[in-house]
Amino acid sequence: MANYREAIMIGIVIPAHNEAALIGACLVHARACAHDPQLRGESVEIVVVADDCNDATVTTALNVGVIVLHIQARNVGLARAAGAELMLSRGARWLAFTDADTLVSSDWLSQQLSLDSDAVCGTVEVTDWTPHGNDAPFLARHFAISYQDADDHRHVHGANMGVSADAYRRAGGFQALASSEDVALVAALERSGASISWSARPRVCTSARKIARAPAGFAEALRHAVACRSSPVVIDASAEVEVPSAARNPLLMRSAKFVPVAS
Repeated sequence: MANYREAIMIGIVIPAHNEAALIGACLVHARACAHDPQLRGESVEIVVVADDCNDATVTTALNVGVIVLHIQARNVGLARAAGAELMLSRGARWLAFTDADTLVSSDWLSQQLSLDSDAVCGTVEVTDWTPHGNDAPFLARHFAISYQDADDHRHVHGANMGVSADAYRRAGGFQALASSEDVALVAALERSGASISWSARPRVCTSARKIARAPAGFAEALRHAVACRSSPVVIDASAEVEVPSAARNPLLMRSAKFVPVAS
């Protein structure tokens, strides 16, 4: 078991598998939010968990000057957990999670902390749908209609989450899941009695890429939306985890498919 230091800082955890094309911009934004004046000089450390990378992900991260943790798991749950444990061992009082294809706002951390909760579930926005070619207009419209980018939403995104060190430990941390690890953590936090803010204030912009890193992640949800434009809503009964009642939302969730709209 890790020997935890006295809580002295904030830790940002970013899992990455072959993200050389995107990790540089991600880290520029992460470092910018680490210098937010609203943090009043509190130390912020960033770790990229390089999970079985064989491209320039590690080199890019080291050149930016962040911590790199190497693992060989090809499992996002294990990657987030490994990064969290490292940050906790270095004295993190708050853990913030995002993804390598995501750009966080300059006040991302201070907005999470200002909500004064044990955990924060934020929303995502997409500004570039062009990777989907002819389907881009449909997806942009569908997202605008069906996604609740507002306070009191019930979305869960590993690309925009935060949790106190104490609440994370009480909930047991991330499970070794290839997908829905974020939903599983929120379920565990709810069971532990943690206070959760479902807020749109901590802002991130994520990619609409077509090639998924997690088998049931955001990219897969977009693909399914295109495939099921005219189909009824289908809830995935074989989900890997029990989704908490507060998180059962058929819009961009790991446990359910998009609500189709007409093209």
